[in-house]
Amino acid sequence: MKIRSLLLGSVAAAGLSTGAFAADLGVLTSLDVCDSLGLSGLTISSDTNCLQITGEVKYKFTWGDFRSETVGDAVVVPTPADGGVGLGIGGNDLNDWRSRFDAWIKFVATADSDFGPAKAVLKLKQVTDARVDDEGLKYYGGSTTGDEGVAFDINGNPVGVVEGPGSVILDEAYVSIGDSTVIMAGKKGSIMNKGDDEPLTWLDLFNSADVDKGVSWGPLAGTDGLDDGGMVIQVKSDLGNGFTVSAGLEDLDSVQAPLGGAGTAVGVIAYAGEGISAHVTAAAAGVLDGEVEAWGLHAGFAGTFDNFKVVLAGAYGHDDIASTDYWNVLASASATFDMFTLAAAFEAVNDDVDTHYGASGSVGVTVSEGVTLNLGARWFHNDTIGSDSYQVAAGVAAAVTETITLTGEIGYVNNDVLAGTDSVYGSAKIDWAPGGGYTASLKGTVGTTNNPALPDVGYKIESEFKKTFE
Repeated sequence: MKIRSLLLGSVAAAGLSTGAFAADLGVLTSLDVCDSLGLSGLTISSDTNCLQITGEVKYKFTWGDFRSETVGDAVVVPTPADGGVGLGIGGNDLNDWRSRFDAWIKFVATADSDFGPAKAVLKLKQVTDARVDDEGLKYYGGSTTGDEGVAFDINGNPVGVVEGPGSVILDEAYVSIGDSTVIMAGKKGSIMNKGDDEPLTWLDLFNSADVDKGVSWGPLAGTDGLDDGGMVIQVKSDLGNGFTVSAGLEDLDSVQAPLGGAGTAVGVIAYAGEGISAHVTAAAAGVLDGEVEAWGLHAGFAGTFDNFKVVLAGAYGHDDIASTDYWNVLASASATFDMFTLAAAFEAVNDDVDTHYGASGSVGVTVSEGVTLNLGARWFHNDTIGSDSYQVAAGVAAAVTETITLTGEIGYVNNDVLAGTDSVYGSAKIDWAPGGGYTASLKGTVGTTNNPALPDVGYKIESEFKKTFE
């Protein structure tokens, strides 16, 4: 017998035996399976399944004179992590523009089982990215091509290969079952934990910024790291007292050389509770054929102790094919005293050739309620080419209303590569969040540089509109 029928029958019987209650019986007409499973948000229910629906639509348009065919950013600070960090803008009297659309919708169907919630997850995604550089060279990319896609010359003739731009793809399609222990299989993201490693300074460290904040086990075996996600089989278990363990086989569908689609084994131990989070992640590529071509470790610790915060992180990677080793460490701390917040960070990275290092510091001042002033600086030394790069900046953020926030920044960037390239820039941004999951922003940036490929004043106007639902 279904739970809904049993409970409704019980309520009806109780109502018939109590006249006063019977008068109010119409208030309860059904018991939603989503409520019984403890699920909320945008849902549709049947007798046995609760279907949750979430999604997001985002559009971004950028226009100005900010990028050359031959030179991207005004100053590129070289780092070993992923090629370098681009900063500042300059112009060459030729306009550039970008038009990017991102959208996804996710369906999660959940039912009860003897082993805990049983789920089927489907996520559809589409990305369409159109770019024009210097009023001529055009790029068109999408869901499977990232930001590049196919290039067109000034006459509209393709000069690249189309790899499916703009198509709708199944970004996730997997099943899971369990409560304290969850088993997952199908197409989904990785269980790798690479958190607990973000510096606390207002300006991110240079090498950290090049790996999307934090530390990395480096570029291995012709990839940007150990391939993960894709087709997976994963298990995650909650041990209690804040501890979790996870293990899985990932990248089971890869055909990327040189790892040859031999899968990546992943293991994670993590803790979260009482102002502390920490983890250790281990991964090894090539396990299915018994020949591990690359492996890596990633560990991080983030703790809050009254007015003080500390972050300690490290990563190590070994590439057996190229016989190289790579390590990256980071330490950061901050302290808040009344209206001031002081923060500092340090990083070091070794690419099996040289050791490179950098530092950053910042001061945050709460001028008044809703108004914060930030002053920051960062520096990086690339030992291979003997270059030093640094940036100094000042920014202000003001919540002018409950829904509108204004931010501004001015700064200077210097890199002694190419006889000392530098840039001066300034930006202003307005963010609007009226509620309902809707946000919009408008940002303007101007900059100058002594980069000979960008001799004019550069400018850029960025607009973004986004709505999420759940």
